[in-house]
Amino acid sequence: MPNDFGKMWGESVRMGGPGSGSWYRWSKKNTVEECRTLDINRWSREGLLRPGLYFSWAWKDDQGSVKASIEVRTLPGAVELAYTVTPRGGEPQEIRYQVPLTYTPCNYGGERPWFVCPGKGCGRRVGKLYLGGTYFLCRHCHDLAYESQREDRATRFLRKAQKIRRQLGGHPGLVYPFPEKPKGMHWKTYYRLKFEAEKAEWASWAALQERLERWQASLQRAEEKLKGLERRQQKWA
Repeated sequence: MPNDFGKMWGESVRMGGPGSGSWYRWSKKNTVEECRTLDINRWSREGLLRPGLYFSWAWKDDQGSVKASIEVRTLPGAVELAYTVTPRGGEPQEIRYQVPLTYTPCNYGGERPWFVCPGKGCGRRVGKLYLGGTYFLCRHCHDLAYESQREDRATRFLRKAQKIRRQLGGHPGLVYPFPEKPKGMHWKTYYRLKFEAEKAEWASWAALQERLERWQASLQRAEEKLKGLERRQQKWA
């Protein structure tokens, strides 16, 4: 039996179908990284889109234990998904629906598959669907953000610098020495990446300093307001 999906957000799930309106909305905005994901390109690479197939798709934790799973049946021009959802305080609900597929030609031959989002009034052509409650829909229907969109400027610059350090085979931490040039890399490329990393590091520190200055200004205003309240209290005493 497929694992329950309704508990992943820790809140009640609005039941309904892909045409019931607001059933796929929730109060907290989540990210795509937090969701169970169906990747049609991966299914295509693994030969799972041929009509007439039945297979299980599972999500596992770091120890290899299955945390959630669904049953999939492939049809001509669609896939049928089946799984169980348990709303908080409710009874398990068996969910079964079809997601249409479409294909577009590739530049060098062949076709690329796409999901057609089953959300009400959507129909977007997407490569991934996300579970944000009861149904697998596109990130627009679930109003999902990317984790990078939550980051402030300091964190974005820091991640860029760390990415370059990893690319060069070094430790991402800024307290560690900058990586040496990898074997086979042109010096011009190495210096360009080093310059980009150092620029991102300094931009991260500058953005962090701006944030600290804003915090200090807010703290100073709070202290001034507190002193004003204390003076009023002494005057009334």
